[in-house]
Amino acid sequence: MRSAITRQSEVLAAEVVAVLTEAMATLRDIWEEIGIPEEQRLERTRTAKKHIQELLVEMVKEEEGLKAHLLKSIELCQQKLHSLCKDLQLEPLETEEEGTILEREKSLRTRVEVLLKQRRDRKEELKNLQEQEQDLCDLLCTAPFAIDAKAVPSLEQLDRYRRHLASLAAEKERRQEEFVRSRRQIILLMEELDHTPDTSFEQDVVDEDVEAFCLSTDNLAALQELLRQLEARRALNEAACAELRSRIKMLWERLQVPVEERESSAVHVPGCRARTRKALQLEVERLEELKLQNMKAVIQAARAELADYWDRCRYSQEQKEAFSPYYDEDYTETLLELHDTEVVKMKNYYEAHKDLFEAVQKWEQNWNLFLELERKATDPSRFTNRGGSLLKEEKQRSKLQKVLAKLQDELEKKIQAWQQEHQTAFLVKGQQFMEHVKEQWQLYHQEKEKEKQERQLKRSRETEAVDGSTSLMPSKRRVLGPHTPGKVRKLRPPQTPSSVPTTVPQPGCREQNKENMARQHGSALSRGCTPAAPAQHGLGVSSVPSTYSAFTRELSKASTSDTVLNSTATADCP
Repeated sequence: MRSAITRQSEVLAAEVVAVLTEAMATLRDIWEEIGIPEEQRLERTRTAKKHIQELLVEMVKEEEGLKAHLLKSIELCQQKLHSLCKDLQLEPLETEEEGTILEREKSLRTRVEVLLKQRRDRKEELKNLQEQEQDLCDLLCTAPFAIDAKAVPSLEQLDRYRRHLASLAAEKERRQEEFVRSRRQIILLMEELDHTPDTSFEQDVVDEDVEAFCLSTDNLAALQELLRQLEARRALNEAACAELRSRIKMLWERLQVPVEERESSAVHVPGCRARTRKALQLEVERLEELKLQNMKAVIQAARAELADYWDRCRYSQEQKEAFSPYYDEDYTETLLELHDTEVVKMKNYYEAHKDLFEAVQKWEQNWNLFLELERKATDPSRFTNRGGSLLKEEKQRSKLQKVLAKLQDELEKKIQAWQQEHQTAFLVKGQQFMEHVKEQWQLYHQEKEKEKQERQLKRSRETEAVDGSTSLMPSKRRVLGPHTPGKVRKLRPPQTPSSVPTTVPQPGCREQNKENMARQHGSALSRGCTPAAPAQHGLGVSSVPSTYSAFTRELSKASTSDTVLNSTATADCP
């Protein structure tokens, strides 16, 4: 392509020379025809040459000026590119040395225009970001982003600036939500407390224009403090109203206020507004005045309440008597205050250890039920029940033994923990509870042993009565006395407090087995007994089958005759 253009340029240059040659030839011919002398023709040729030469010189000069301008433009563009790269924080661009002057100038000028546009765009974006930041900073009262507003920001700086504004916008939303939520609560609390905003800050908080509130950290902290103060005031009001309501109900009970009057009282008004608290206070004052007029009845009601807490806390008689005002008959305001103070003390003591007292009560309830079942087990009339209650009572008694053992273990652990925490003994009716439990078991075993001995004594007396009324084998007791079953029993050794059983003996079941054995062998044991005597309840009352076998072996050793055996069996029938 370049060689073709060169050839065209050479052809055009040759044509210019041909045109000049032809023009000069034509001028010479014209001059010759006119007859212009040779000197004038020479002068005219010099003039033509001068004109042509001046024109060419002018043309060359103009083109040289264009060349110089292009070179100057190239130089300026290079300088501008260097400055723009520095402003835009870009790597310096490499200039192209290839191509014509015009091509190089155009390329550099295009690059300059691109970088100039980038600089304008960055500065424009920086300006917009700064305007957005100003609004957020004014609202949040935060410091602006650290950036030189006069310099052209880099792409990285703009990216950090955008992220900074995004975080500010998110923080604004968060603070706005917190403000709206807290403001709503504050307004409700102010209404509930009948509180009127009395400071400029409180007025700003409740102002309808929520967007005008400055969401600074200080303002939000002050907002939370205001909310906390109002909540504290409401808590105090609630506590005061609760105390007033509790006082009113206590006075109702002590004064025996009718139900109709209670239902119309201000105590049923919900909430804790100032007017509600005032109404409650007036009701308390009215009841207090009424209390003074009925001092004796009020003190007696307080004593009943105190006695109830004494029972709940398992107080002993000595502990009850320690509160001497309980027995004072001088019904005064001072005496009532002493009772009120004692009631509060006992109530707090009971509530502080309620779990432990309830566990004790649960054990006592199960213990009393166990004793009741044991009492039924020794009742002779239980055999007349045909509805299967004996089996149910036996299962219930077995279950209670396990429950009592479990409750006892749990109580022992709880009491040990309580005593370690309070560094004092846990007393029930003036006695350590676990000692009380062991004592109850000991009393139970002693009672069972006493009942056993009474049954043995009764059998012995009945046997002696039978021996005195029969003429058969007067020496029978002399032979069988030491070996008669049920007459010699091994007593259970007393148990130490550390060996209190978790299960208890079941004399009822044992007696039931004896009754069944006596009924199974009724025909063999009742020979010689009178119809009026219950022979089935004789030999087998205190023995098991093995004892009965031993008994028959002893009888066999004493005598081999049926008369001896029959008389012996008859003598043992109760």
